[in-house]
Amino acid sequence: MKMKIKEIIVVEGKHDTQKLQSCLDCDTLETSGCRLTKNHIELIRQLQRSRGVIIFTDPDVPGEKIRNAINSQVPGCKNAFIEKRKARTSKKVGVEHALPQDIKEALAHLMTNEPLQNATISLQEFRALGLNGQANSSHLREILGNTLFIGRCNAKTLWKRMNMLGLTKEDVRRLIEQIAVNETDTKEV
Repeated sequence: MKMKIKEIIVVEGKHDTQKLQSCLDCDTLETSGCRLTKNHIELIRQLQRSRGVIIFTDPDVPGEKIRNAINSQVPGCKNAFIEKRKARTSKKVGVEHALPQDIKEALAHLMTNEPLQNATISLQEFRALGLNGQANSSHLREILGNTLFIGRCNAKTLWKRMNMLGLTKEDVRRLIEQIAVNETDTKEV
C-alpha cells in the first residue's frame, strides 16, 4: 500500500509527478519548470488554505528559485528537500531520478517555512561556528543541510532555516562536532 499524502505536492514537471505517484498516493501541481506565473501562485494560495502544500522542487538553482518564490508569496508551505547526490543521473538532477525510499525520507523530514520571529542562533554565533567566511564553510554548510534535511544552501539561507528549526548555537556546535567525528572515522577506514 502506498503512503498517502494529504497535501498537494508542488513539483517542477510531469516526470516528477509520475515518479511521486509511482511510490505515493498523492496529488501534485506542476510549475512547468521556472515558468511560475501569477496564476500558479494564486492556485498555490488556494491549495494551501484548503489542503496544505508541500514544495518538492529539484535540488538545483532553478528548483531553489521556484521554492523561494513560492515561500515568499505563500506563507506556511511545507518544504521537502532531497540531496543532489540522491536525485541525479550522470547528466541530470531532479526529483524524478530519486529512489522511492529517498523520496519518502525527504517527505518524512518536512520543514515549514514561517517568517522568522525570534532568532535562536544569532548571525554572529552562526559565523563564529565557522559557517560563513572560512575555507571549509561551504562544505560544512552542505553537510549540515543534508544532516538536517533542509537542502544545500548559502550561508544566509542556512542561518534562516536553522532558526526556523529552533536550533541554538549549542545544538549546531554539537552537530558540527559529530560531523567532524564522522569525517575522521570515514578517513580512517
